[in-house]
Amino acid sequence: MDATKVSTGKPQVAGCLFRAPIGTAVPTDATTVLPQAYIELGYVSNDGLTNSYKMSSESIKAWGGVEVNSQQTEKTDGFKFKLIETLNTNVLKTVYGENHVSEAEGAIAVHVSYEESVEYVWVVEMLLKGNRKKRIVIPDAKIAEIGDIVYKDNEVTGYDLSIAAFPDADGFSHHEYISAATE
Repeated sequence: MDATKVSTGKPQVAGCLFRAPIGTAVPTDATTVLPQAYIELGYVSNDGLTNSYKMSSESIKAWGGVEVNSQQTEKTDGFKFKLIETLNTNVLKTVYGENHVSEAEGAIAVHVSYEESVEYVWVVEMLLKGNRKKRIVIPDAKIAEIGDIVYKDNEVTGYDLSIAAFPDADGFSHHEYISAATE
């Protein structure tokens, strides 16, 4: 056991969640500066980021009911977070679509449609113990679910999003990179 290897994940001060169009160069480490195509999506709620990497299997039984093996039947990878900058047009375009949000002289217009969500490259950046940087790169994912949008006096309004990650050309649904510790 080694307590120095236990850490929490905190967002980077300069932003923690980014998206870019499919086809944008995908980072392959934790520290290289993201290309300009990556759009920062503002504050994420205090609930942080949840990764749901799930696998299901089905038992294979021999005559008499003895389990002799199992067969994987499903594997899914997804992430959940709540964007709370509801006046940020980049957030609104992420939720409602690039062509359904406009801004003129500080006024914002949002037009809600039934169009399919767009796939993006997603990047999450965080700080770990020892000034290590962690970067999660999701090369292909789209919004799979939007939670209820609550407007309430004592609760921050936000967009509770679940994104579904799809395999890249090499069969990976996401990549995780962690830098070396620095003082």
